[in-house]
Amino acid sequence: MTFDPTKHSHCRYNPLKDEWILVSPQRLSRPWQGQVEEDKNDNDEAINNNQQSTNPLCPGVIRGKTNQRNPFYEHTYVFDNDYPALLSDIHDDENNNNNDDDLFRCHVARGVCKVICFHPNSKLTLPRMTLDDIAHVIKTWIDVYQDLASKYQWIQIFENRGDIMGCSNPHPHCQVWATDFLPNEARIKHRTQKDYYIKHHGNVLLLDYIKRELNDYKKERVVIDNEYWIVIVPYWAVWPYETMLVPKRHVLRLSDLTDDEQIGLSQIMKQLLIKYDNLFNTSFPYSMGWHGAPTGSFNNEDCSHWQLHALYYPPLVRSATIKKFMVGYEMLAQAQRDITPEYAAESLRNLSKYDRLLHINWRLDLQLKTNYADKLLQPIYILDWTKRDKYTTNIDHIQFSCTQESLQELVETLKDAQSVLHQMQYQQQTKK
Repeated sequence: MTFDPTKHSHCRYNPLKDEWILVSPQRLSRPWQGQVEEDKNDNDEAINNNQQSTNPLCPGVIRGKTNQRNPFYEHTYVFDNDYPALLSDIHDDENNNNNDDDLFRCHVARGVCKVICFHPNSKLTLPRMTLDDIAHVIKTWIDVYQDLASKYQWIQIFENRGDIMGCSNPHPHCQVWATDFLPNEARIKHRTQKDYYIKHHGNVLLLDYIKRELNDYKKERVVIDNEYWIVIVPYWAVWPYETMLVPKRHVLRLSDLTDDEQIGLSQIMKQLLIKYDNLFNTSFPYSMGWHGAPTGSFNNEDCSHWQLHALYYPPLVRSATIKKFMVGYEMLAQAQRDITPEYAAESLRNLSKYDRLLHINWRLDLQLKTNYADKLLQPIYILDWTKRDKYTTNIDHIQFSCTQESLQELVETLKDAQSVLHQMQYQQQTKK
């Protein structure tokens, strides 16, 4: 048997984390009788259970623990987490600091935890927000980052989206944890990137990596890119549809992004997240976060070996209801994946970057009367655009109240509708 990495098990090295991952594409055909998740296509059901009048992240609501009222914010809103994992006012106690003990080592962990609400509307997720809304989120990330950068060594911005990722509130938001120490992931990446920088005479690991992906590997693992950013399924990806978002220019920290790079970031984030939602026609769950050069005392050190990047870790693997579990071998030996990163990248790359089929009402057999209705399969299903602020729907036609850009999105959506319906019909059949 001749080795074929698309069919046979093999190990791949992750130079960022100095670890290996087992890739087992031959396992794709194994039957699944394990846990099946509930498919939630949007936030509506969750919002019904957490009405905006009582949701602690919504505008004007009084948060229970602090009894503070949120302002009636129109874009983003930042506040200190009412249930923080870190505290900033802890004093050293020599009796309880065991840094010199080889077996029972302990030190004080200081920090702050903040919450950033992305938007006042609980029913909106990032891919359904406007580019201006996403730009506000990015600007808020940078503002919070700059406020904390002088005091704390590491600033971790992260978002958990979806119930199965442990998101405790469906309102669109993220968290920021700033610490006076380097967490494990940051400490490892600080070392590996510095080692590469020294070994390769000042070359930056991730910049060399994306250059080779673009030139030597013919964009095989590239999902999408623009003038300033590139999205890649890393060669060493662990999660099924994991992606890495990297600026094409050498950038150390979020606060170093230019205005044009921030605009490009809002565009590529929206496109990537729409592709994720389109993959299994569901509101795609994930954990994501930013890694950049350390701050605090590291601001006075040379951190040229660092390159800013964001990571998206989505758990879904076969459908909207089957997720990847990191258990057994993964917990005791090393990470393992079934589908190859190349397959994952191709799947995402071939998806539309436009919002498609936000909702299909399978109970209705009504015709969408537009110039593009002939693009749909028979029977023709009504497309419910009421989930988006810029469209309103009357049963037999769509009233347009949108920009030319929005209209073009709809045109592209309808052009892609046939392939989407094919995919959804296939998924319906496989569920049976």
